[in-house]
Amino acid sequence: MRLDLPNATIVDGSAIRWGRAGEGPPLVAIHGTPFSSQVWRRIVPHLAPHWTVYWFDLAGYGRSEMREGQDVSLGVQNRVLAALLQEWGLERPHVLAHDFGGATALRGHFLDGLSYASLTIFDAVALAPWGSPFVRHVRQHEAAFAGMPAYMHDALVTAYLQTSAHRGLDEEALRIYAEPWTGDQGQPAFYRQIAQMDQRYTDEVESLYRPLDCPVTVLWGEEDGWIPLDKGRDLAGRISDRPLVVIPEAGHLVQEDCPEAIVAAMLRQLPAA
Repeated sequence: MRLDLPNATIVDGSAIRWGRAGEGPPLVAIHGTPFSSQVWRRIVPHLAPHWTVYWFDLAGYGRSEMREGQDVSLGVQNRVLAALLQEWGLERPHVLAHDFGGATALRGHFLDGLSYASLTIFDAVALAPWGSPFVRHVRQHEAAFAGMPAYMHDALVTAYLQTSAHRGLDEEALRIYAEPWTGDQGQPAFYRQIAQMDQRYTDEVESLYRPLDCPVTVLWGEEDGWIPLDKGRDLAGRISDRPLVVIPEAGHLVQEDCPEAIVAAMLRQLPAA
């Protein structure tokens, strides 16, 4: 199955696609890079009986608008989040965030004053240094990568995506995650978002980190090859009064390696019957 994104909201000139399902208090799920809201497709069905779950594609990702010259950096994504919360009439939602979604949630809280009922954050881009050798290379040669033959680009994207999961991605998952980054629109968009990855967007908020005024759960895939486990321990020590929850046999993309761990972490937050 895939999550539907039937709605669009214009934020800073870009159309942001989003969807909603369930009943109960609001829960906003924020994906990371180079993925889309489809990372939640195996998780939302288990959360919707308990929360009204909102999901969306970040600016320049998934089914949200992609165009030349577009700002898709972390500097705009927290503004997207703030605008969507206003559109949805949510003042203090629960938040579930991964990778760049974690940075977006933290920037939204510490820079924009967004309030959360709880924050569950995992394998987040939040602490310097970050950015792989591949990312650094693409940032220096964006135009060359954006113009490479499609068959080379498709192979590169597939290989890159495969490194996100400890257990590897099956053909369906690879197709779902690679699809937005193909074609005349998707290929340049893939390198655009990498070219705009800039550590200054976490540097400007990192010094503000402190425990939030809500329950914070930090989880981390023990086998994350993109962001080391020590970063998770450091982040948990800065923003939460709870120890890091380590997820065995999971890489960076916990949603594929061990989605049940995310569901369990959320269900543990429900009040006792």
